[in-house]
Amino acid sequence: MNQIAKLLNSDNVVADLQVSSKKRLFEQVGLLLDECEGLGRSQVFDALFSREKLGSTGLGLGVAIPHGRIKGLKQVVGAFVRLATPVNFDAPDGKPVNLVFALLVPEVATEQHLQLLSDLAQMFSERAVREKLAAAPDSTAIRTIFAAWRAD
Repeated sequence: MNQIAKLLNSDNVVADLQVSSKKRLFEQVGLLLDECEGLGRSQVFDALFSREKLGSTGLGLGVAIPHGRIKGLKQVVGAFVRLATPVNFDAPDGKPVNLVFALLVPEVATEQHLQLLSDLAQMFSERAVREKLAAAPDSTAIRTIFAAWRAD
């Protein structure tokens, strides 16, 4: 199993979340990670929003990888959300985003954090993966897609 798939479980993958903006998405990711990982929702929101102020984490092609550092976090935490309706993310191609992988790392992040971001960017650059994620019927199918992908 690849490093990305190891971050995902049945509780931190959401299919067809309805939000109206990037800010609302970060709030929902905060709630999700509060429930399934015990992270403070405002801490998650602040980490993601602070990083986003530095520049958009939208990659283009309908994908974003918002990420941030959290003081006291012991290990990398991730969540995947497929949005029911795409939202503006100020991506380089100007297209709204509907596939979002949120990544939170310890304040003193290691090489693992950079490798995960690289693997995610590589994975999402594959059209077949994006199409499968967009068409997956539920969170279980989404997790299967992540588990099947392998970075070289």
